[in-house]
Amino acid sequence: MTLSSQHQPGAPLGVGILGAGPVTQAIHLPSLARLTDILQVRHIMDVDPAVAESVAGRVGARFSTSMEELLADPDVDIVAICSPHQFHAAQVIASCRAGKKAVLCEKPFAMTGEEAAGISAVSAETGVPIIVGAMHTFDPGWLAAEAAWGDLPEQVHTIRSSIILPPNPRFEDFATEIVGRIPMPERDASGPEVTKAMLRGGVMGLAIHDLPLVRRFAPDFASVEVLHAEVAHPFGYVISLRAGAVAIELRAAMNATWEPAWVFEAIGNEAALRIDFTPSYVHAGSAAAQIRKDGKTLFLGPYGHNGYEGEWRKLAELANGTGQPPSAETLIHDLEFALSIADAAVSLVDAGTTGATAAEEVSA
Repeated sequence: MTLSSQHQPGAPLGVGILGAGPVTQAIHLPSLARLTDILQVRHIMDVDPAVAESVAGRVGARFSTSMEELLADPDVDIVAICSPHQFHAAQVIASCRAGKKAVLCEKPFAMTGEEAAGISAVSAETGVPIIVGAMHTFDPGWLAAEAAWGDLPEQVHTIRSSIILPPNPRFEDFATEIVGRIPMPERDASGPEVTKAMLRGGVMGLAIHDLPLVRRFAPDFASVEVLHAEVAHPFGYVISLRAGAVAIELRAAMNATWEPAWVFEAIGNEAALRIDFTPSYVHAGSAAAQIRKDGKTLFLGPYGHNGYEGEWRKLAELANGTGQPPSAETLIHDLEFALSIADAAVSLVDAGTTGATAAEEVSA
């Protein structure tokens, strides 16, 4: 049975969140707290009833341990899917079929290209728009740079994404008091299976934030060559690849550093872009961008909100019937790009090579 929302024109839209873990507690709830004129949290679901009740109590929302109960709630207009990634595809499809106005799914929204295509078909069938939580694509600093960079994408030959962060729990504890945190198990950091899991997790959990930005400058992504892939302990990666004629460097380290940095660069023969993003758990406004061209530097930002708040503003627009969601083709190709890099990096480990080349074809 499909229940439609009882949203009244002009009233804040109701938000339901599937999964009440650290991302919900330390990122989404603080972002939504700044947007109560247009969005209000109505329902929190988590499989742990104590966590669901505690987190819902912070915002005066209902709580449950059942996806079906949340989706049947007529006060929920927008569903945010913040559960473990293996549940994403089924929950996106169920949210669309429940007659909601818009869906936000944390990355990755699917685990295969086929799964993503199935989600796209259901979104088209039901008319429910979907946003994937690649927050940097909604950051005002990125959007301002995109509007100002002119012909930069056509001349870019090198892209760098460099991320240096303390472990997530350190940021989370700055942002809020996390309830129900599950400690990470101790594990042997040696052996090929661990290396493969760390590389795949690094690409699909961290690099994936910037891969939609990379693809903006590397449209010829149907054949990805990973030239080198290694893990950086305790968590991180160094991956070199090519997408068409563009050289790409992906680097990340999570360690005991006190000063985080998240930098994206796109370099061409006659112009270059640098963007400094705020770390995910720091609610400190937008990225700041620099575009260097003709011996001059254009500075853009920072602006008053970050990409997480930007994606919620976009969701409100979509739920109200204004604005355009990202195309299904864009979301599918972004996912396929990430999967191809992860698969090719892992294949280097399987081959027992260091610095060798692995190619992964992407279905166009």
